[in-house]
Amino acid sequence: MSNLIFPTGYRSALNLRQTQQAIKLTKDAFQSRLATALHLDRVTAPVILTAGSGLNDDLSGVERKVSFTMKNQPGEAEVVQSLAKWKRVALSRYGYRPGEGIYTDMNAIRRDDDVDNLHSLFVDQWDWEKVITAEERTLATLKKTVTAIVGVLADVNALIKSVYPALDAEVRRDVTFITTQELLRRYPALSPKARENAITREKGTVCLIGIGDPLSNGVPHDSRAPDYDDWTLNCDILVWDAVLETALEISSMGVRVNAESLRRQLSAAGVPERAAFPYHKAILEDRLPFTIGGGIGQSRICMLVLQKAHIGEVQASVWPETMIRDCEAHGIMLL
Repeated sequence: MSNLIFPTGYRSALNLRQTQQAIKLTKDAFQSRLATALHLDRVTAPVILTAGSGLNDDLSGVERKVSFTMKNQPGEAEVVQSLAKWKRVALSRYGYRPGEGIYTDMNAIRRDDDVDNLHSLFVDQWDWEKVITAEERTLATLKKTVTAIVGVLADVNALIKSVYPALDAEVRRDVTFITTQELLRRYPALSPKARENAITREKGTVCLIGIGDPLSNGVPHDSRAPDYDDWTLNCDILVWDAVLETALEISSMGVRVNAESLRRQLSAAGVPERAAFPYHKAILEDRLPFTIGGGIGQSRICMLVLQKAHIGEVQASVWPETMIRDCEAHGIMLL
């Protein structure tokens, strides 16, 4: 398949059994360290939500949700695409205070995602959310949190390499912070993805700030739903993947919208009618706490530290038959 990357001479350093054991160690170590670093409690979260609740993540606003009717109640249920909104409601309902937060295993189906080395129809990530004060809705808060998450990743990578000496992935602790507008000025002739690759190849670990608003060329760096992140205070965390020779996005996160930014972003996205949803009304009426949060890709983390060439080597999903055959021919064994 033309959209696949086949690294020359690739062979996994771990066999299938070792891989499964290493996945567990990676996930156990990362989530425990993340909880400590950000002061988070683990909570139970939904896999399905009722359609029309306004709580399901709309991602960039065009992806179709997986939905179905139910036997014992009217309407439809939807499989979550992420839990960006649900977490903020949960923090309010559970009585969390500034400095405290939650995380959960989020398992989603994104039917409209293209499948390739880095993308699957099945999404598994740690969704996390933390209460902050109005005064903490700043870039300083964003950067401090990003630095903590990258520190956890670097620690886990060091642990995995100590257990499996055949692995030698590099994760740089020092983070390069750059805005999408600064990145455009630095590489004006490149596409957004090529810009990400260029800066991450050079710097190793990058925090790309400000995703959603149009840049000076009139085009956003990438699309972002208007009703969870504040587009001026959000970011992607990128790490250079030496196996695939590409920038690997391990997290999308940010300070969440307040009433002012929600109104602006709903208008900019052309969906002001969403303001009538219960979730959106709660923000506009200042009935939900100020928060920061995001998602951290579990399979992406495992790919990186276990030096895998395809996300299907660390998660079980559904793949086109041609992809399965092509991957096997290039030494990539999908689970």
